[in-house]
Amino acid sequence: MVTDNQKEIKNKIMKYCFSGGQDSAEEQRKYGANLDVDVAYEYLRYVMEDDEKFKQIGEDYSSGKLLTGEVKNTLVDELVKLTKAHQEARAKVTDEIVKEFMNPNRPSLAKFKSIGKDRKLSHSNQ
Repeated sequence: MVTDNQKEIKNKIMKYCFSGGQDSAEEQRKYGANLDVDVAYEYLRYVMEDDEKFKQIGEDYSSGKLLTGEVKNTLVDELVKLTKAHQEARAKVTDEIVKEFMNPNRPSLAKFKSIGKDRKLSHSNQ
């Protein structure tokens, strides 16, 4: 999904996310959704940064104020933001950056090498 565009993300969410909503809009408005089984709502729990907005969605969805499609569209919006940020960051990674990251002798790892040596010494003294 991290390489998908907005249309692909929306198609996957609308097609594959199991809903805890009712069979019709009328029933949904009357009975609300079962949040315990709603996949889109559960995904929102992990990707939505605004806890108050997430809480409000849960209240509105379970009471029937929101329909399944609205919750799924909110999830799509959140996933598009997340994947777009990932795609932009990934596009900035060059072969040189990968090469340096994979270098076991890079300076940023020096402190970990000294920790490993200290541990070996302490274990050999026991």
